[in-house]
Amino acid sequence: MEKIAVGCDHAGYALKSELVGYLEELGYETLDLGTNSHDRVDYPDYGAAVGQAITEGKADLGVLVCGSGIGIGIAANKISGVRAATVHDVTSAHLAREHNNANIICFGERLIGPEIARESLVAFLNAEFQGGRHAERVQKISDLES
Repeated sequence: MEKIAVGCDHAGYALKSELVGYLEELGYETLDLGTNSHDRVDYPDYGAAVGQAITEGKADLGVLVCGSGIGIGIAANKISGVRAATVHDVTSAHLAREHNNANIICFGERLIGPEIARESLVAFLNAEFQGGRHAERVQKISDLES
């Protein structure tokens, strides 16, 4: 079973907490990198922490949550080797893995409800990278990091 690193800022704390419990119910080991309250913090710190956990081999995949899912994903994508995708539904979640080989899923607590987030998370976790023409495109993204 894969190990999942999770992180959020204050605007994503409630949804992150719910998703950590859900992941554990599903049998996943989680690495909760915070934040652990509604006290104001800066999302780049948590996006970077989850991204680094993945690139350092401490986790296989990641989950990030902020108010929109956008800022924390941008921060994570600054870490070489990270492909963080902000998703809004089940379709964007599985396509992020299948077509883009995303290794972090990002949610906006202000934009997505917990039920859709749970369903999207399962779709992301169960999807597999399709390779083929997508591999060439993902390689081009990786080449941009050089």
